[in-house]
Amino acid sequence: MTGTRIDLLVGEHARKLSERLQAHRAQLFPPDSRKQMRKFTSGEAARLVGVKDAYLRKLHLEGKGPSPEVRRGGRRYYSTADIQSLRETLEAGAKSPGTYLPGRRAGDHLQVITVINFKGGSGKTTTAAHLAQKMALDGYRVLGIDLDPQASFSALHGFQPEFDLLDGGTLYDAIRYDSPVPLARVIRRSYFTNLDIVPGNLDIMEFEHDTPRAIAKHDGALFFTRVGMALAEVEQAYDVVVIDCPPQLGFLTMSALSAATAVLVTVHPQMLDVMSMCQFLLMTSNLLGVVSEAGGSMSYDWMRYVITRYEPGDGPQNQMVSFMRSIFGAHVLNHPVLKSTAISDAGITKQTLYEIDKSQFTRATYERAIESINAVNGEIEALIQAAWGRG
Repeated sequence: MTGTRIDLLVGEHARKLSERLQAHRAQLFPPDSRKQMRKFTSGEAARLVGVKDAYLRKLHLEGKGPSPEVRRGGRRYYSTADIQSLRETLEAGAKSPGTYLPGRRAGDHLQVITVINFKGGSGKTTTAAHLAQKMALDGYRVLGIDLDPQASFSALHGFQPEFDLLDGGTLYDAIRYDSPVPLARVIRRSYFTNLDIVPGNLDIMEFEHDTPRAIAKHDGALFFTRVGMALAEVEQAYDVVVIDCPPQLGFLTMSALSAATAVLVTVHPQMLDVMSMCQFLLMTSNLLGVVSEAGGSMSYDWMRYVITRYEPGDGPQNQMVSFMRSIFGAHVLNHPVLKSTAISDAGITKQTLYEIDKSQFTRATYERAIESINAVNGEIEALIQAAWGRG
């Protein structure tokens, strides 16, 4: 009996897929180019900063703040660097500190938010990417860390693991047991002002393989401290860290959870997904209980569930949301992330709603999607401010 050599078949499929992805990437972003952020209209910039568009025009006419790009019809466009410069200009004259630059002040601890789920398709990476980018647009200094070996968070920010990370460059390099490098060495500047990235790839999984051997040699008993120790090296450079965790409860996830100050669990409101989440929560509780007994920190500022890919007209989904709210109460965010073609279509070109040109969608479709994303991120920002004793 003859059969197919599965190893050869899978290898051939991987080669063909890699070639096609490389061609697709070259078409979107030529080899010598880097992903760039679009510019924002003056109205968008004004809403982000929290002032009236007319006030931005007044600043421009008076020669104060950054000089925006002026296009046909006198329309002004601001880059993310311009928006940050506006914030700095306005903060200098603000009556209350933090009005336009809401990040950490003396005595505030670094906010480390882990975005987790055990089941794929919950919108984990989409949620993490939009959160990191919105925090950056709002004036926070943000570090995004991709701990998922699938590296979708990295791809959304212009890093293609199989092409850009041939010689390492992931968090694994900074948390490995033998000769770890300083975390600063693997942090990449992004095209997004205020947002730095630690990209991911399959190398990250080496930590899962190394840890049992290290524990057997009594070198890895405190494996759960390694992410926190790496972050401590760059703590003063950031206000918020967003970690896109792998969809499994391994050593990486436990180390990230030990470093975290907050946990965000994404949930798709379907029965199978909620059942899967139940198993995930049971396993998390058991494993983190062991980590806590070993001396790991399990004290969080907050933990929240965020409903993702929500369809308001879907009766079973509404029942599931009500079911979750009856059990978890205030631990479920008030606002869900709506299921939207705008989000999925943006992802095809490796963009978020903050990056993509909204003219590619009908106005209602885009605004409905961005309003739901902004509402979720607004709730999270309020939790961050509350953890700092404000808001």
